[in-house]
Amino acid sequence: MNIEDDICAISTPAGIGAIALVRVSGKNSMSIVKKVFRPAENTIDIGKQKSHTVHYGFISKSDEIIDDVLVSVYKNPNSYTGQDLVEISCHGSVFVQQEILKLLIDNGARLAKPGEYTMRAFLNGKFDLSQAEAVADLINSYSQSAHKVAIRQIRGGFSNDIKKLRDQLLEFSSLLELELDFSEEDVEFANRTKFKNLLSNIKEEIQKLIDSFSVGNVIKNGIPVAIVGKPNVGKSTLLNALLNEEKAIVSEIPGTTRDIIEDTIVINGYSFRFIDTAGLRDARGKIESIGIEKTYQKIEQASIILYVVDINETPLEEISRNVADFKEHIKDKTKKIIVIANKTDLLVEAPKGFKNLVEMETIFASAKRKENIKLITESLVNSVLKEDISNTTIITNARHYEALSKALVAINNVETGLKNKISGELIASDIRNALHYLGEITGEVTTDEILNNIFRKFCVGK
Repeated sequence: MNIEDDICAISTPAGIGAIALVRVSGKNSMSIVKKVFRPAENTIDIGKQKSHTVHYGFISKSDEIIDDVLVSVYKNPNSYTGQDLVEISCHGSVFVQQEILKLLIDNGARLAKPGEYTMRAFLNGKFDLSQAEAVADLINSYSQSAHKVAIRQIRGGFSNDIKKLRDQLLEFSSLLELELDFSEEDVEFANRTKFKNLLSNIKEEIQKLIDSFSVGNVIKNGIPVAIVGKPNVGKSTLLNALLNEEKAIVSEIPGTTRDIIEDTIVINGYSFRFIDTAGLRDARGKIESIGIEKTYQKIEQASIILYVVDINETPLEEISRNVADFKEHIKDKTKKIIVIANKTDLLVEAPKGFKNLVEMETIFASAKRKENIKLITESLVNSVLKEDISNTTIITNARHYEALSKALVAINNVETGLKNKISGELIASDIRNALHYLGEITGEVTTDEILNNIFRKFCVGK
């Protein structure tokens, strides 16, 4: 990507809509637009207008009017990309959008590559790399919790935390480097006691960020909830009731669901990804066997398991045995199993072992009649993070997680080096490694490979 090129792209989603937005950025963007834009007021020169002004007129090809449009002017450095930038708001016709793009390309612009506008914003110092990545997270956020995390990162919450850690390390690193220059005189500029306390604090902060990734990953991608149980206990009916639509096939014939069915809904700002699985029983055929194998895979991957039973036909001993079996498969004590005692509409008397069922956090429901579905959704929400995350730094990016993990290893090496009284040169080397990995997060240390890998995941036009 050549930052000196003039680029253009459609910034609104593909397809037909009321309006579309075509964006042009680069040092010649004003003159390129002037060639195709005819202002309603003939005396207006787009290139001489103030920044952040909007002008009505027509896009034309020779004497043929393509569309009437609004042109927004943004002068550098006060634009999204930090360059001269023009946004053309036109009607949402696919033909109109493509004709405007062709005219811009014919007059000197080239089609932008994925993420190129945001990359230019980063390279021109509009925000750092972690903030640039948060732009993509904000675009892709489909729940309140994901939106809050992305907004905090765009506003620099995470960046400020990393910058603070890096500045503290950098100060002591400079003193250690100074000691190396006076190594023959055996002087000590960096107070080792203060340095050890600083390292302890930095380790604690980095570990908090690393630990937050498990929560952040769930917020970003949705909380996986596996719906499991024997055939014909009402799993698909429960899924349909939770989603409030006929997503899964419902039949009295056991084994109807032979593959995994997934869908996502947002409850109280959190995204839940429901997974309706094949019924657990001795498989009666190769296809059903594969489905049951996938069920156990989903049990391992899920954060919450809704174990559905027919309360009229399932003995307490079987429920207890299966709950223990699920716990053995998931091997993670933080994951939650909620027993759904289904088909209460057919219940004629209190189920045996009622007290034991209550202790297992059982919800008695009728998926068919949609009774107590709200109790299930409330239990799901109570199973996840409930605190206000708007002022909490949570990482959602695997690249950040990897960089922080490597920085923590480097900090541990520094601590070990101080304890074993190794040479200042080796300690300084480990500090430089920690600074490098922290710098990778914000873009203070970067490579073309990292940048290309990040921005190619963006949509064209952003």
